[in-house]
Amino acid sequence: MATSTTTILSATFFLYLLITITSCSSSSAPIYGLDSFLSHQSRVDPQATNDSFLSLSSTLKKSLSHSTPLSHNAHSLISSLLSLSVSLSLHVRFVGNSFPSDSSSLLDHYLSASQPSNHFHVITPFEFLSHHLALKHSLHLDVSHSPSLASRLSHALQSEIAKATSSLRSSLLSVPFSSIDEIIREDFEKEKPVHGVYLYFLDLGRQSKSYAYSYGTGESSPAFTRCSGSIWTGKERYIWIDLGAGPVDYGPALSGDGLLPRGEFHPLAALHGGPKSQKALLADLASLVWSAYQVLLVPSLRIPVPFENSLIVQFIHVHGSEGGKDSSGLDWKAVERTFRDEVGEGGLLFSDQSLSFKTYKVNYAECAICSFAISKSTNSYTSRFLFDNYTLIVSEYLDSKRLHQILSDSAEEFRRVAGFPEEDFGRVLPVYVFDLDYNSLLLLDRYHQSVAFKDMVIAVRTKSTQTVSDYSCNGRHVFMHTRELERPLVGSILQSMWGVSPTHLLWSHRHNTTLVDYTWSVGQTPFGPFSEISSLSFVQKDAARRNVLLTSLNYSISSAIDVLGSISAHGGERKLLKHNQQAEFVQRWNLFKYKLDKAISALSRLDFEMALYYLRTSDHDLYAIHSLVYHASQALEASLVCFKDPPFPWRSVSISAIGFFVLFYVYAKRDKLFRNKRKQF
Repeated sequence: MATSTTTILSATFFLYLLITITSCSSSSAPIYGLDSFLSHQSRVDPQATNDSFLSLSSTLKKSLSHSTPLSHNAHSLISSLLSLSVSLSLHVRFVGNSFPSDSSSLLDHYLSASQPSNHFHVITPFEFLSHHLALKHSLHLDVSHSPSLASRLSHALQSEIAKATSSLRSSLLSVPFSSIDEIIREDFEKEKPVHGVYLYFLDLGRQSKSYAYSYGTGESSPAFTRCSGSIWTGKERYIWIDLGAGPVDYGPALSGDGLLPRGEFHPLAALHGGPKSQKALLADLASLVWSAYQVLLVPSLRIPVPFENSLIVQFIHVHGSEGGKDSSGLDWKAVERTFRDEVGEGGLLFSDQSLSFKTYKVNYAECAICSFAISKSTNSYTSRFLFDNYTLIVSEYLDSKRLHQILSDSAEEFRRVAGFPEEDFGRVLPVYVFDLDYNSLLLLDRYHQSVAFKDMVIAVRTKSTQTVSDYSCNGRHVFMHTRELERPLVGSILQSMWGVSPTHLLWSHRHNTTLVDYTWSVGQTPFGPFSEISSLSFVQKDAARRNVLLTSLNYSISSAIDVLGSISAHGGERKLLKHNQQAEFVQRWNLFKYKLDKAISALSRLDFEMALYYLRTSDHDLYAIHSLVYHASQALEASLVCFKDPPFPWRSVSISAIGFFVLFYVYAKRDKLFRNKRKQF
């Protein structure tokens, strides 16, 4: 008896398990033939100008009808949209012998505890929009050791240290970064094709002298500060950090956020100072991994960036009587060449996008609106300096927001004075450069040579050649060469045209503000005061195309959530949609969700072109869903108008009238009905 009972229970459990597995597999099973169909469509119609739903076979449409969203409520469908996440791979390579063998598990443990918010963020969103996007991201970590690479790098480093000469201005020897970068780039090339980013941690052993890496030619001088560092971000998708270099320090000189302090307290100096436990070392390395992931792999968008086929940059040079002759530091061709080179290498633009540059010159003396804008935007401030005694010095600066407002309000007048036509198509970014014949220093907002806005870039320079900035690097103040505008313009154009954030800015959901951190602001970056390089790394090139895709994805998800809310407001899809409309809605919705999943998958593989195709073709389905709901709601509202008026309530009215008359009669005869019985004598 017990045996038969056990057999029955086992069979029941097996049947339940089989049903569960079957139902789960059927709900998540791929739609056979749909993937190959969309792949074929991407080759035939790469711009997705046609609606792929109209070309679907009846078999595929029937398959799309099986997994129906009508069995779920709107809340579950919205949750499925908000759960979409881009998974990005980061391959960490430990080069050296001091890294523990169980690094992978400890890094995973530390990183899993430091992920409070995993949404993509926008530093300056459009009006009435949130700082976080609807799309999430997640880190996929892969850790490996490469001791053989350490010996080659160590020999190369020792050779460079032996050739280097000591500097009187710094205790650190300057080692060219290229000596290490060439070897690491060769190792990275062996890993191709890769669908992620490689991060190399280098421990090349104790060297005879302290050293740091130089990123340019020449040594520091009293008028030029060459900022050395210990990191490098390549044009390809790799980063390397030499933990034995330095320690270096750079950041605000007196006060401000983002300082990288000197000593062993920053994770970049993890191998300096006293010996550390393996857990303490990996905690520092996990901090660097998480910082690199946030700033370099999933940086905040500076602004949302809609897709445009044509991108036009208008250089508008407002010069004085002598400004038009001296072009040193303001070579338009050099700025254009920086972007052209990146486009030629397959960065910044999608395949069907075009980038053009146009140059216009305006004489400041003949431009009344120009002088008005400068005079209205000029403010002053006082600074206290200690000479023989404390002295107050009054200086001037330009208010960038006021200048932006005047230029925006007077755009037509400025276009007429400058003589450039109005562009009918594409995204146009005017770059206003005021080259003034002033002898004194004049900066934007006291500190900036160039400022980026959503719709323009504003830059200024005068005859003053340099000034001491409020930043220091390795114990020395950083000089700002105020007539050199090419690199600041490159950074500002990246922010305004492609929404690329500077490498020292990051929106924090936890702090609800923008954080400043200059850790990654040395080396190959066009942002910040600590680098002289205008060329772009993979960080800026990937961010330029990713920002367009994130903006489009955020719009698609938000729009789909809106249409689901509209369906719920009308009582649900079964009350709103007719039978034939329900079938098309189910097919369209499943196809739309399938394409979104494919776009997310392509974005995770850093295949930006394929992600753009799936987003474009999903727009057809989203538009069709909106049209279905709109027409159904219009028909529903019209049918409500056609309802017959209810019959007149004779019974209730009659009862009310009788009751009223009874009450009136009682009130009128109250003296007779309720008179007092008086005793009569």
